[in-house]
Amino acid sequence: MPAGILVLRTLMNDIDLYNLSPALRLMIMGMVVAIGPLAWVWLKSRKSTMAQRLRTLTWVTLFLTFDLVIFGAFTRLTDSGLGCPDWPGCYGHASPIGAVQQINAAQSAMPTGPVTHPKAWIEMIHRYLATGVGVLILTLAVASVASWFERRRGKKHNATHAPGTPVRQQGSKLPEVGMHTGNIAPLLPVFTLFWVCIQGAFGALTVTMKLFPAIVTMHLLGGMVLLTLLKVQSVRYAQVQGEPATAQLPRAIRTLIVGTFALLWLQIALGGWVSTNYAVMACTDFPACQNSWWPAMNFKEGFTVWRELGAGLGGDNISFQALTAIHYVHRLSAYVVFAAMLVLAFYLYKTPALRRAAQWLASLAVLQVATGLGNVLLGWPLAAAVMHTGGAAALVIVLTGIVCTTRAAEQHVNAPATVGPRLFA
Repeated sequence: MPAGILVLRTLMNDIDLYNLSPALRLMIMGMVVAIGPLAWVWLKSRKSTMAQRLRTLTWVTLFLTFDLVIFGAFTRLTDSGLGCPDWPGCYGHASPIGAVQQINAAQSAMPTGPVTHPKAWIEMIHRYLATGVGVLILTLAVASVASWFERRRGKKHNATHAPGTPVRQQGSKLPEVGMHTGNIAPLLPVFTLFWVCIQGAFGALTVTMKLFPAIVTMHLLGGMVLLTLLKVQSVRYAQVQGEPATAQLPRAIRTLIVGTFALLWLQIALGGWVSTNYAVMACTDFPACQNSWWPAMNFKEGFTVWRELGAGLGGDNISFQALTAIHYVHRLSAYVVFAAMLVLAFYLYKTPALRRAAQWLASLAVLQVATGLGNVLLGWPLAAAVMHTGGAAALVIVLTGIVCTTRAAEQHVNAPATVGPRLFA
């Protein structure tokens, strides 16, 4: 449990948890953050179609969202989540500069507490980056909808073409207006915009509910969902712009892909529950835990989801046995997920188009084991902990790509599997 949470609650009694006065300035800051990526995409894609620009912007947004997830882990692991204990600003200001007096007072009352100048800056930089990513996703949604309407107008123009213009017959290679741009339907970008708003709400609740474990875990999962949505869009753009066909795999391998993907999400949820409950150090040895293969554990208390940070059953502090249960379940589940990923990587490696993805999958699985062991055996070092979250995010991206670029081959089809698109250039 972070030091000083109980004292901070006392200090926060007179603080408005929601203070929207700096909201406009934070929006402007988000636009400033987004200007750089938007300008780079525009310069790189000046002579490209709108769909190609959107594809590039989707990749850039995916990359920055990945960075945001990692920085969010850094924020959480440095106990900076309450560096500014209100939302969306810092004591009603757009930056810690305007909140110097309040931060000094909190830091004087508790020098090692959750409110210090470095932690306030870490928290606010995280919010600036999140706002910038939100601006990029808003741009993607608006541009996708505008491009979709333009394409529909082009189709109507084809339907009412002037006399003498060639009519596109069925099976003809004459492109329909807008088809060559390779646009995707705007529903997914619009839903991504909706989801980033939900994610922002969870970010606000993370602060105002004082690191409530269930909220923090859902905030982490929401970030992973955002990565998934952006990766799906990037794959869709690649597919509709003439990339090779989706790879057909035996139904059993496709089932293994989907099952491994589901196991990954379960493992991320368990890992988030370990981190948000500060249960990493409940087991400091490996492969046993507390010199036992089955240590004393309290599963009911450990997996009571809706409770405050550090709270156990009946209003008492959470017991060490509950923290042990949280940690050990995550560890046991990791064995299953690691084995599934290695088996899946072995089979995917046999398909040339998926060989690169298989290498990424196996490498990231090994990295996760290494950083997980580093957390346990080295006393939860910050670098290993941040890399562990980053590895999980990278696995989400890789497996999402594999799911989107493969399908189960029909059993009655005897033709060899089609070559799928390379997931990584």
